[in-house]
Amino acid sequence: MDLRVDVVVIGAGVAGLTAARHIVRTGATVAVLEARDRVGGRTLTRDVGGGPVDLGGQWVGPRQRHVLKLADTLGLQRFPQHHQGTKVLELRGERRTYRGKVPALPLLSLLDLQRVVWKLDGLARRVPREQPAAAPKAAAWDALTLEDWKQRHVHTWGARAALDIATRAVFAAEPSELSFLDFLSYVHSSGGLMPLTEVEGGAQAERFVDGAQSLSRRLAEALPPDRVFLRAPVKAVLQDAEGVTAITEDGRTLRARHAVVATPPALAERIDFGGDLPPGRRLAHANMPMGSVIKVVATYATPFWREAGLSGEAVSDVGPVRLCFDDCGPGGHHPALVGFFLGDTARAWTGRPTVDLHRAALADFTRFFGPQALAPVAIAALDWKQEAFSSGCYVGLPRPGTVTAIGDALRAPFGRVHWAGTETAIEGRGYLDGAVESGERAATEVVARLAAPGAA
Repeated sequence: MDLRVDVVVIGAGVAGLTAARHIVRTGATVAVLEARDRVGGRTLTRDVGGGPVDLGGQWVGPRQRHVLKLADTLGLQRFPQHHQGTKVLELRGERRTYRGKVPALPLLSLLDLQRVVWKLDGLARRVPREQPAAAPKAAAWDALTLEDWKQRHVHTWGARAALDIATRAVFAAEPSELSFLDFLSYVHSSGGLMPLTEVEGGAQAERFVDGAQSLSRRLAEALPPDRVFLRAPVKAVLQDAEGVTAITEDGRTLRARHAVVATPPALAERIDFGGDLPPGRRLAHANMPMGSVIKVVATYATPFWREAGLSGEAVSDVGPVRLCFDDCGPGGHHPALVGFFLGDTARAWTGRPTVDLHRAALADFTRFFGPQALAPVAIAALDWKQEAFSSGCYVGLPRPGTVTAIGDALRAPFGRVHWAGTETAIEGRGYLDGAVESGERAATEVVARLAAPGAA
């Protein structure tokens, strides 16, 4: 390798490639180093049963202006997520069905749930998007877990169960793992709790015709040739008065004036940044573990659940599959279901043989939608906890007490090193939208420094 460029970008996911695109368009030179043998980061689109399916991130919503603008610019087509029909809700071992947005809960639980949503949205608005540690009760909220708050403020079993389900679906984690302050910050970054959980008008509104990885593929194709280096895990990003040196695990080096590190904090922990990395940033690397999710997609000859009047949506507090969606392609072609093992359940199943994951998922699909679910055309699973260069999904989650201790360090440049990745986003954190926003921000920072008079 032994290249010299203006900017080196670490990570060829959506955030890193977005940053590279913006920097290149100013005339600066860029090289991207990616540990995997592919671009896309936490998105991965594969052919399963004769059509594309997403084994990583897949949805976008109407509030997610950064990713939607980029997708339109790149000419990527989208289609609406199917949600028409009857939904399945399993609580305490009882299967219930309902239509619309109101879950099949007792009236008192529904009233309690509505009160809780209003309360959480109101508290979230008190957390500044750019500086959550500056919230009026930041220290107290950061010391609490979401589980602590739930036990004190949510009174009915149905509302508690619904909040648990929503938490696992949105964070791939348990309420007992989440800083209450970070939960509120996350909710505020996407405009409320319900937009995070809903299909129509929410974060699950649309999918990409060619799969979500097409974002990264198209971004990489637009870069100058031979500037994205795969199978190049970085072990050190060291800087001096004149620039930075990125060193890969196999000893290759790349010299640049500035760097953009677009990896989750938990993976940045593996990189040597020298002895003077700020304490807040070190804490972010050590104390923001990834969520826990296993994703299983099964394709079928026909969308039999639709034919039976079911939407394909199911949530459950029993069994390994805690969340399920219709995963058909545009117009119902390439029929498929997607299921998620989340939080504690994902950790209980991680590392097991793929055939066991398939069998468990199909058993739950069958309980949700009927015996036809046992006969897929094809099936695929991805255990994100076992992915060496992800260590989980969807997003890094600060442990209780960490947000206030980190302060501004998640986004604050460290000398010539700038930070991107959805964990650093102000809007749409945890989503593709946050990845795009963070890449744009990091690129703007770097370009300003490159253009500054007397810049080295």
